[in-house]
Formats: sequence, structure tokens, C-alpha cells
Amino acid sequence: MQAFTTHTGLAVAIDSANIDTDQIIPKQFLSKVTRDGFGVHLFHDWRYLDDAGEQNNPEFSLNQARYQGASILLAQENFGCGSSREHAPWALQDFGLRAIIAPSFADIFYGNAINNGLLPVKLTAEQVQLLIDEVAAEEGAEINVDLSALTVTSPSGSTFDFTIAESARHKLLNGLDAIGLTLSFEQSIADYETQIPSWYR
Repeated sequence: MQAFTTHTGLAVAIDSANIDTDQIIPKQFLSKVTRDGFGVHLFHDWRYLDDAGEQNNPEFSLNQARYQGASILLAQENFGCGSSREHAPWALQDFGLRAIIAPSFADIFYGNAINNGLLPVKLTAEQVQLLIDEVAAEEGAEINVDLSALTVTSPSGSTFDFTIAESARHKLLNGLDAIGLTLSFEQSIADYETQIPSWYR
């Protein structure tokens, strides 16, 4: 899993609340057996005017030329609600996004994002709206997200603090998924196994 320490990137907003996992990655695209290849289907029903995904919707922000290459997504409250599909953070990452900033997230999506190296940042509704307004006002506007310092810096230089559980922060800073976290205790596990009686093994 790719570590996240600090990231500065072009930001794009989907100024909507309650964006659910079926909007993030519709159910008809869940048949892949690997994590790759979901980005093309991200927000399919909003990005495309046809079912085949061949005709872009020019009104949708992710299709607009000024936001190409965006790596930070801004949204309103309750992002990632709906089903528990892990494909949602997979699709967001495969598209090129490193962080999602919103006032709140659905609990399961929040955990899935962290477990897959995608940083969900909770700011107040007022702070998120300020970021959305600044990004809309300036083409090429970038936001800095610093997980080490627990800050978000707006295009104009305003800095906002955020919080995240220390266990989640540790995993993201060190690029550890659940397996990687377990393997980080490999020596301790080995030491324990040498000490237990043979009959207990």
C-alpha cells in the first residue's frame, strides 16, 4: 500500500451531499477480480451520457479540462453512504485520487478508504465550502494535505486542522494495510512462538 505523508494536488469538487457507493462505482462494474481498472467507471452515471461510457457529460466537473489530473476530491456530508463495497475506494484511487475532503463520511467507507491507502479528511462544513469556493474561483487551484502535521492548506493559504485516529494515521503514514500491519509484528510473533510449549502449538 502506498504511504501517505503529505500531498499537494489539483482539487476538484462534487458539490453534493450523500454521494453513495452506487454512484461512486455502480453495481454492474463490480465483476473484476483485481483492484485495477475501476477508475474508468468512477461516477459512471454522472460522467457519461450513455450506458456504454463513450459520451462524456461536459457538465460534470471531473470531465472538465481544468480539473484533469485532479488528485483531491471535495464533497459534502455523508460521502460514501450506501453499501459496504470496497470497490468504492478502489475506483477513486484508480482514477488518481489520493484524498477526499468532506464534513462527514459513512463509517464503512471511511474504514475501507483508510485500509486501502485513501485518506478521508473531515473538516467543518464551512471549511469545506471555503475550499470548494476557492477551487471554483481559480483554475489550477491546489490544496495541500499534510497527514504528519494534520493540516489542510487551501489555495489561498488558509490552514485547517483535522483529526484522525492514531492507529489509522500510523497505517497511512507507513503504507500498511491489514496484512502489512500484522507483518510489522513478525519478530514479536516469532519470539512468542519459540516460547510456547510444543504441545500448545
